[in-house]
Order: sequence, then C-alpha cells, then structure tokens
Amino acid sequence: MSEKPTTNTLTSGFSRREFLVASAGAAALIAAGTFADIVRAKAPHILPPLPYTENGLTPVISAETMGFHYGKHHKGYVDNLNRLIKGTPFSDMILEKIVLETAGKPEHAGIFNNAAQVWNHTFYWNSMKPEGGGEPPDALKKRIIASFGSVDACKKELATAALTQFASGWAWLAADGDAIKVVKTGNAETPLSAGMKPLLTIDVWEHAYYLDYQNRRTDYVNAVIEKLINWPFAEANLG
Repeated sequence: MSEKPTTNTLTSGFSRREFLVASAGAAALIAAGTFADIVRAKAPHILPPLPYTENGLTPVISAETMGFHYGKHHKGYVDNLNRLIKGTPFSDMILEKIVLETAGKPEHAGIFNNAAQVWNHTFYWNSMKPEGGGEPPDALKKRIIASFGSVDACKKELATAALTQFASGWAWLAADGDAIKVVKTGNAETPLSAGMKPLLTIDVWEHAYYLDYQNRRTDYVNAVIEKLINWPFAEANLG
C-alpha cells in the first residue's frame, strides 16, 4: 500500500505558489525542453513542469490530487535522488542511465527506486492530456491493430493490467521490437530495464487516485483511458 498524505492542503512541503510556478502549462514545458531533454539531463535533477495547469485534468484528476502527487510525491523522489547520488559515480549520469545502471542491483536499491520513480512520474504526466482519449493517430493505430486486433482490445488489456497489478505499480503500453505490448510493473519497476520502449503509462499507486476515487481503482483507470490518455505522445515515443 502506498503512503497516504496526512494533510489536505497544497501548502505542505510545496506551496501553492511554488506549484503554480512549476506547472505553468505547456509553454513552460516547451521552455524546459521535451520529455527526452528532461530525463536525459544530469544532476542536479529537477522537478519538471507539468505539461498542463494544476487543474488541467479535472474532473478526472483533481487539482488537490495533483498537489499531493506532483507537489509532494514526485518532488520527494527528485529530492531524495539528488541526495543519494551526491558524491557518487551516478552524479554524472543522466536519469535514464541511472535507472539502467542500478536496476536489479540490491546495493543500489534506494537510488534505483527514486531515479525510476522520477522517470516514471515524468512519463506519466506526459501520458495524459486535457481532452485526451479517443482514437490513436493513424501510424500508432496500425501498429496497435497489428498487435492487439483492435484499439478496443488494446485499451481493454491496458485496463486489465492496471486493475490486476497487485498493490502499487504501473500499467504500460510498450514497444518490444516490432510488437506493441501491455505490461505491468510493481513499485518503481519500468519496462526500460527489460529492454522495452515505453509508449505510455498509468500510475496505480494509491496516491495517484485515492483522494478522488478512494478504493475505486476501476473508475480511475477507465476515466484515464477514455478521457485523458495521450495517444500522440505514445506515437511520438515509437520513434
């Protein structure tokens, strides 16, 4: 079970002013660089701006949830990572390399968990957009149909992965060679360390949805897929 917030204000550990500055919307994201630019930067790692405003995903995900999830949890992983890698060989590595170099190594579990969660969360925010959902762009749609038979079959498998991931974790759409697959990972694990190319993800740690949906993970997952999922981002990740 994930850590539950102990306060219901945006100002605990991350002020509303700081949140608004960090999530100034698409223009700020463009100024900071693309997703690839952000995750390939070296230390000190930063909390990247959201690609929309704090209330940009309402009513599916509330501004209150964004305040906790982005402003406390994601920020906490960034802060912990910078602290853990200071003075180590990892301090000169880009984020993706840290994830790959520490995956599966118990002696570096703390660094992996925080680095992967920074990567995963940044990827998750970009996997959604206001007024998302609908049909994938043509190139991605053809690949999905080739792998799943239909877009609906793909969405159903993605939802099933998200709903059957026991406890905390992630459901992913990922490219594995020429095939597109749905995979699920626990805790901070990511398809990156299995040699796959993530296309989009759904966060199913409880702090991603509990303030809005309590134990109704099904409602959260279905709403993200039907109303927020960022198919153009997934297509761009095909390369």
